[in-house]
Amino acid sequence: MTRVWSLLLISAFLVQGCEHYRLGAGPGPSFSTLYVEPSKNATKLAQTQATVSTMVREAFARDGRVQVAGSSSDADATLEVKLLTYHRDNSANREDDNGLARKFTLRLTASCSLRDNRSGKMLFDGRLIEVQREAFTDNGLGSVPFGTSNDQLQSEYNTLPMLASLLADKVTHAVLDVW
Repeated sequence: MTRVWSLLLISAFLVQGCEHYRLGAGPGPSFSTLYVEPSKNATKLAQTQATVSTMVREAFARDGRVQVAGSSSDADATLEVKLLTYHRDNSANREDDNGLARKFTLRLTASCSLRDNRSGKMLFDGRLIEVQREAFTDNGLGSVPFGTSNDQLQSEYNTLPMLASLLADKVTHAVLDVW
């Protein structure tokens, strides 16, 4: 009988420890509306501001934890994203000519700052976020007509929206998840 009471007492203590546990992403952000400033670009990658800004806004809209506002005066908080660096690293060479790259690793680094518009306080400033994605410069068919076997610029251009989408997802998590 004493054993049963001991087990009940231990169970009561264990259940009490789990009383405040919650499933999910944890507490929400301290703001309900967010203005995403148009991104700034300090890289040599042309015309990326619009793509990155659109992807970041869409990521917040998809997430749904905050509403995206049209101006900073209508928002509780303001997010600034500045593209800092863009690097292209050779990841794989062609079999027939090792001087020509077949695959590049593209890396994009951004700095993010989040300001509470109600108090003027910076919630975080200069948080670095880096994403990477591979870009293939040929279609892998070996010998194909000139102009289609090593199209690095077109490959990078096609990969940029995917890189921006990865960045947008990481920015969303940096802003909305517990930090």
